[in-house]
Amino acid sequence: MHNVGSIFRTSDGVNLQELILCGYTPTPPRSQISKVALGAELNVPWRQMEDPLEAVKEFRREGVQIVALETGEAAMNLFEFEPQWPICLLVGNEVEGLSNELRETADVTVSIPMLGMKESLNVSCAYSISVYELLRKWQKIPGHY
Repeated sequence: MHNVGSIFRTSDGVNLQELILCGYTPTPPRSQISKVALGAELNVPWRQMEDPLEAVKEFRREGVQIVALETGEAAMNLFEFEPQWPICLLVGNEVEGLSNELRETADVTVSIPMLGMKESLNVSCAYSISVYELLRKWQKIPGHY
């Protein structure tokens, strides 16, 4: 729940359009989410969808690029990735990551370079790095700030 609260807080920081919580991801109102979100769960538009594949299908119909944040050799370096706006960023379970089905559905898979012994970051940390890198790229587009 603390990761979800942190994701809400980061989402507020980048003025995210919408956060979709899928599967068994905890949803507000919950004190453990609010403790970390500090009210961001009240400001960030969000909804709960049981099946993440349904969310992906919905976005695909709208012409949204589906980007999976995942580790692995097939993943492109996040910092070299050039998004095709608008995008949907898929972030998986803390331990298991994204399902194979979701990975296969994505248009592209990106990863954060890991130079130490560990292969991944905490999910809320990885999400924060990713959305701020995407915001940086969005702000480079003329007319966006």
